[in-house]
Amino acid sequence: MTSTTTSTAVLDALHVGSMDNVAYLVRCRATGRALLVDAAAEPDRLLTLVDGGLDVVVTTHRHHDHVGALAAVVEATGARTAAGADDADDLPLPVQQRLEHGDVVRVGDVLLEVIHLRGHTPGSVALLLRDPDGPDHLFTGDSLFPGGVGNTFGDPAAFSQLFTDVSERLFAVLADDTVVHPGHGAPTTIGTERPHLPEWRERGW
Repeated sequence: MTSTTTSTAVLDALHVGSMDNVAYLVRCRATGRALLVDAAAEPDRLLTLVDGGLDVVVTTHRHHDHVGALAAVVEATGARTAAGADDADDLPLPVQQRLEHGDVVRVGDVLLEVIHLRGHTPGSVALLLRDPDGPDHLFTGDSLFPGGVGNTFGDPAAFSQLFTDVSERLFAVLADDTVVHPGHGAPTTIGTERPHLPEWRERGW
């Protein structure tokens, strides 16, 4: 597990499951309230991570490797559920908060801005935590990784949509020092990935 402290929150990253999924706990420093990004797998480890209580689980998208522990974590903690509106009906349990682009998810005093990134799935969302005293933090699910956008399964229209959304809703508006926390693997920054956008567009994935 790795931890990062911002001016408003403590961010813990835990790698779980056979596909190196990363679950992220966002805990408000002022109130102790907590939000989990993707209850992907290994519910026992996730429940140890969230010791102290959990308010909400946000699922970045509907794929099975991101929801494997969702039902167990929700049952054990009583947390409410949130997911992109266009993926919500495909989750393994009811979703209380259907997220649209521009929505805000609140946990304690921490606000997370919802960014809809269409293409990997219809309802994929990213969450942006702004930090006035340091770099912002962006949780991208499977929509943006070091080295490229998420898998669009050979569908040119889906790739075009995802590339457009990532370009316009992330790279066009976020600072280079914004830390990208993907759904698998290691973090990166917007500035590290920005020079490679033309390459990604040319190769089509």
